[in-house]
Amino acid sequence: MSDAVHPHDAHGHHDDHHEEGAHGTMGSYMIGFGLSVILTAIPFWLVMSGVLGDPKLTGFVILAFAAVQVVVHMIYFLHMNTRVEGGWSFMAMALTIVLIVITLSGSTWVMYHLNTNMMPHADMDMSGEMTHDMGAMHDMNAMANMSEMP
Repeated sequence: MSDAVHPHDAHGHHDDHHEEGAHGTMGSYMIGFGLSVILTAIPFWLVMSGVLGDPKLTGFVILAFAAVQVVVHMIYFLHMNTRVEGGWSFMAMALTIVLIVITLSGSTWVMYHLNTNMMPHADMDMSGEMTHDMGAMHDMNAMANMSEMP
């Protein structure tokens, strides 16, 4: 190959200068893969076994694992750090983390309020609903009896 394609220094060695952190090694990909599997398996186990007992606590723990997994993917698979591209990829990572926090907290807030405002609760006063339903049932029986009359 020519020196224009692969520059040599005075001793005839190749100058393989790549931007540090621009490419991953097999080892770094395997670390990322292992962390991803662990960060997926632990929340799955928490949900399936019910170890924590409190669904709200389990939800927050799962959200924390999800946020950590996004950061692991950004570091090990997208190779984002402070040295690449003059720090701009780190700024992109910071923006992504802010957006993740907004998305996860907003989704949690919406689901909590939907559950609170839309789902029937056991502490509702059933007597008012029962008397109204029984009155409707009585009216329907009366109408059925009227149709049988000559």
